Amino acid sequence: MTFPPELVAELEVLALFDLNSTQEGLKVHQDADNNLIAAAKRLHEKDLITQADGGYLTSLGRDAVEHVQTLLSILTSKPFAAVRLAEFA
Repeated sequence: MTFPPELVAELEVLALFDLNSTQEGLKVHQDADNNLIAAAKRLHEKDLITQADGGYLTSLGRDAVEHVQTLLSILTSKPFAAVRLAEFA
């Protein structure tokens, strides 16, 4: 399975949301990258965000962002085994 560029762009937009505040939304400006503009529109069509240019997360969108953040955390952290091996090198 590969990640098409459209899906990657959607993940990038979702990763911009801050889950620490339900009062903070996101605005994708008209001069933003065309891929991000299109991604925001698709996320709105999928009922993950409230507006085609960003807005706020829906309940489903909040769940998606939690998963995106977890995945990013897993993929960007050093594995414990690699850290242990580096100590002995």
